[in-house]
This record gives sequence, C-alpha cells and structure tokens, in this order.
Amino acid sequence: MAEPFLITKELQKSFRDLKAVNGVSFSVEKGEIFGLLGPNGAGKTTTIRILSTIIQPDAGEFAIGGYSTKTNPDKVRSLIGICPQELALYADMSAFDNLVFFGRMANLSSEEARQQAMANLELMGLADRAKKGRVEKFSGGMMRRVNLAIALMGHPQLLFLDEPTVGIDPQSRNNIYETIENLRDNGMTILYTTHYMEEADRLCKRIAIMDGGKIIALDTPYALKSQIGDPEHISLEEVFLKLTGRSLRD
Repeated sequence: MAEPFLITKELQKSFRDLKAVNGVSFSVEKGEIFGLLGPNGAGKTTTIRILSTIIQPDAGEFAIGGYSTKTNPDKVRSLIGICPQELALYADMSAFDNLVFFGRMANLSSEEARQQAMANLELMGLADRAKKGRVEKFSGGMMRRVNLAIALMGHPQLLFLDEPTVGIDPQSRNNIYETIENLRDNGMTILYTTHYMEEADRLCKRIAIMDGGKIIALDTPYALKSQIGDPEHISLEEVFLKLTGRSLRD
C-alpha cells in the first residue's frame, strides 16, 4: 500500500448549531484520486475548505506531505492547488494573463509564471486561445479548463477538485478526465468531489460518501457496489441513493 499523502483525524467544524463536519477521518495515498461524495449539505465543501487551509477546524488535525498545518501551515499551502466549483477567473483578462497573475500570487517569478502558464494552457488544449480575447468570451467548458489550469500553477503535489466538470460539454469533460488521469499517472494526489456518479466510478480509486457531516462509507467503487448486489450490474448511483436516501436536499 502506498504511503498516505493526506491524513485527516477526527475533523470537526460547526457553524452555530450546525455540525457541518463531525469527526471526519480518512487518508489519501500519494498518487491516488480519492472521491469525496455526498448530497448537498453533507459537509464536503466544508471539509475541503478545512483541508485547503481556508478555514480552521474546531477540533481534529490533518497533515499533508508529512507536514502538519499546526506547525508548518505555509509549507502545507505550498503543496496544494485548488480548483473551486465557482470559477476563480478575472473575466476581463486573457487566459494567459489570468494564469500569470495567479502564478505570481503563488510566488513564482515572472518568467516562471509565464512558462507555466503556457505549459498549463497547452495541457488543457487552450494554447491557441492563450492570448486571444477575454475569458468572458469563452464557452463554459473553456472556462472550466482555464480554472483547472490555474489550479496547476506552482506544480502542486495535492490537487483539490470541487466539481470541476459541472455544466460543461462532453468534449471539455473528456479533456478534463484525460488531464486528471495524466496528472495521476505522473504522481499527483487528487481529492475529487462530484455529483456525477459515473465520473467518480471512472476516476476514483477509492470513494468516501459523506452525509450529515460524517463519512458513512469508504471503499473502492467495486467494493461499494458489491455491498448491495452484483457489482457488474449495480451502479454507483444506486449505492449512493441507498446510503443517503432518496429525499431531496436543497
């Protein structure tokens, strides 16, 4: 078994009377794509906000790459990249200028930022649009690919992907899938959230399902499907609904 790159222990976070994260513990192996699934309000986003050092947990601890956020928060931040669900782009700038800006924010030199910006846009199939027009003129799929390219600035070792394919065309979605698989094959560790069960089944080595701020199941997609029937004929969506219920979550 590969060594854990991310280790969480009994994370807790409350907002007034709501326990958004309630004793969450799991580990992610180096070079693994680990899925974090759950209905709306399950605690996924709060967990990612804690692990990406945006907010502090009320209790519990976690380490990334062997470094604790309690003793080495700056080192932890240097190891992570974040691709949020909400597009983090400056609409009136070109794709290239967006990447250079965020690269400089990640303490890259001007030359390093420019080199990485072009390399990342080429990786996302956007090299020909790097400096052509503002990103506000891009399609939704192109914007999502720029969003991911930004998250890769600074060569992070752990990438947080929060629903990176929501609302985009099949071609852009497939490009993102292939990019993520290529990143994994080159040793990157990825924590992935999505509401698309088929992509979690395709991409994730293991999956944790959250509900009510707790992890209620954690295993490989195959093993999770085996719990309720023939894994060759059971979908991950059926597992998800069985574990979390069919009532609407708004």
